[in-house]
Amino acid sequence: MIDFVLLAKAALMGIVEGLTEFLPISSTGHLILAGALLGFDDEKAKVFDIAIQTGAIFAVVLVYWDKIKSTLGGMSTQPQARSLVLNVLIAFVPAVVLGLLFGKAIKAHLFTPWVVASTFIVGGFVILWAERRQAAADDVETGSFCRVQSVDHLTAWDALKVGLVQCLAMVPGTSRSGATIIGGMLLGLSRQAATDFSFFLAIPTLIGAGAYSLFKERALLSMADMPIFLVGLLFSFISAWMCVRWLLRFVSTHSFVGFAYYRIAFGVVVLATAYSGTVTWAA
Repeated sequence: MIDFVLLAKAALMGIVEGLTEFLPISSTGHLILAGALLGFDDEKAKVFDIAIQTGAIFAVVLVYWDKIKSTLGGMSTQPQARSLVLNVLIAFVPAVVLGLLFGKAIKAHLFTPWVVASTFIVGGFVILWAERRQAAADDVETGSFCRVQSVDHLTAWDALKVGLVQCLAMVPGTSRSGATIIGGMLLGLSRQAATDFSFFLAIPTLIGAGAYSLFKERALLSMADMPIFLVGLLFSFISAWMCVRWLLRFVSTHSFVGFAYYRIAFGVVVLATAYSGTVTWAA
């Protein structure tokens, strides 16, 4: 028998994933909080949360398809194409190493609404500091603070530093996109270059995380779970496709300050409602 309530929860979780994966507001954090409210937070749900990220990645591949196709097709003849692929792989390695070393402990101890809310607030203040720093540098140096204007101009050292910064997102609530975009800006990338590289780096990172999680927890799953995962993937893809297209237009003329205030306000609301007992957030 089809459980339509469970499918509806999967669809809602997919929408949350797609809308938040590429914004600097933490998709994992929102999934943990949404799962706590929906009662969708058991061990199988944690695998679901990671697996449906693949749907969001398909949206990135679709939006960046021309760039991806030209890069892969030009690897044999174009140095810039080879450099971009190599830089993505270099940036991907730290997450693989640290994820294998500490992923189990992080999942066991830090995937809680309290940790997420606190990290939301701290991350919001980091974004405000980063944006203020860049604005001041731009005023004084007429934009020379951004020494890397395009992903095609990244060095291997730049890529490694962004990859190390991405590892901060292992703490739920930090935001993988936030860590790589804001971290990239602090390292000298323009807002557009940091955003583009964050999206390219997401492709191996999230596909790898999803595949590894499904393989590792395969004993928890059965064919009966297939409809739930497919619904989550579909809604994640649709909402992420809409969000990525919007975000690329947004970053060309706006800062991330609004997202910082959202993070702080949302974190405070979670802490306040939990403390007062207004909302019972599951652990």
